[in-house]
Amino acid sequence: MKESLATRLALLAPAQGMVLAVLLVPALYLVWLSFQTSSFGLAPRFVGWENYARILADGYFWRALGNTALIVLVVVHVELLLGLGMALLFASGLPMQRLLLACVLAPYAVSEVAAVVMWRYLFDPEVGHVTYALQALGLPTLDWAVSPAHGLTMVALLSVWLHLPFTFIILYAARLAVPMELYEAARIDGASPWQVFRRVTLPLLVPALLIAALFRLIFAFRLFSEVWLLTSGGPARSTEVVAVYLYLEAFRYNSFGAAAATGWLMVLGSLLLAAPYLWRLGKAQKADA
Repeated sequence: MKESLATRLALLAPAQGMVLAVLLVPALYLVWLSFQTSSFGLAPRFVGWENYARILADGYFWRALGNTALIVLVVVHVELLLGLGMALLFASGLPMQRLLLACVLAPYAVSEVAAVVMWRYLFDPEVGHVTYALQALGLPTLDWAVSPAHGLTMVALLSVWLHLPFTFIILYAARLAVPMELYEAARIDGASPWQVFRRVTLPLLVPALLIAALFRLIFAFRLFSEVWLLTSGGPARSTEVVAVYLYLEAFRYNSFGAAAATGWLMVLGSLLLAAPYLWRLGKAQKADA
């Protein structure tokens, strides 16, 4: 017995209502708030595009945006390279593979707060074990609390360590889904390992690479915990990212309208960064159709 359209809509209504309540309504409220001036104890007042104009004229915002874009591009592409290499290595067969797989996935189970505390201790300029090891090897240490460049490097390394398992598991699953018959045919045809990778493995992993890159671009653009807990945007706001800038606008300067406008600028920035990957993913899907 076929269900009527009204019955189907009634069954979908609770889920759609939850989506509207959790996503659409707050988003519309933030759009409205971004055109208001609002703070504690003050009624919102319409100011038009003034919040956007003030943010776009703020040098701290552009520095935070540049730091965010730099960290995102470095972190995402380093994760893709490392994740791809690890996926190919595990797919080729390793001794004690289950134990190694658990070790690789372990960082994803660590909370960001615990990870930052651990890394602050390991890279402490005076008593950190990693600092001692770098000094013993004659390598430069990371003065992440003083040098902005070292601080951003520290944030990037920590983000890669925390989120590499996500990229790895996507690429590893995609690699295991490649039919073994293709590799057997390539070997019979006399293809070298590099030719097998270039002509068989890589083309079939392109969709997984694009999906992993897209998700990590979106997540990494919202980077907050690592920066706030590690450097708090210092010294002198030189390691600030856009999410930290938004937090300061909202909870230090109590400028909720400007914070809402910053949030929408973050959405626009993440879409611009993700646009090439979305275009390439759509092109790959059309080619497979």
